Amino acid sequence: MKHVETRPFADPQVAARKLLELAAGVEPVKGRIHIEKINAPFLSKNGCRATGAEFGAGIRYAIEKGWLELHESGTFLKLLPHGEVLLKR
Repeated sequence: MKHVETRPFADPQVAARKLLELAAGVEPVKGRIHIEKINAPFLSKNGCRATGAEFGAGIRYAIEKGWLELHESGTFLKLLPHGEVLLKR
């Protein structure tokens, strides 16, 4: 009998909030955060151990809510004021 492990970041909102935490901990360069600065810790075995699908769903959720902005190149993020306010709660 196989037991299914509960994925903590299967919920896009939970994943998005974790991505906000990671983004807030990164010093922006010219107002932008390199996406790999939050991608690597989110996916790493020593960090969150999330999947690529969970990362993508979290990013999309955060963008839809106005918490993060993704540069058209897909390589940079910007933490928006709504996301900063959410972190202070």
